[in-house]
Amino acid sequence: MLDWGPVFVAVVLFVLLSPGLLFQLPGSHGCVEFGSFHTSGAAIMIHSLLYFGLICVFLLAIKVHFYVG
Repeated sequence: MLDWGPVFVAVVLFVLLSPGLLFQLPGSHGCVEFGSFHTSGAAIMIHSLLYFGLICVFLLAIKVHFYVG
């Protein structure tokens, strides 16, 4: 059986934490912008740190597993 948990968690977090798609932290005009479709270097750094932290929590601490097949 194949474990699809890490793949599913990584793809969902990547889509949700893409800077400018749903939200951007920090925004260009304020602290948070929603749906701006623009990004900056600071936003890329913040979102990559959030991605790293959340993927570590979900894969190492919670140990999410999905078995298919």
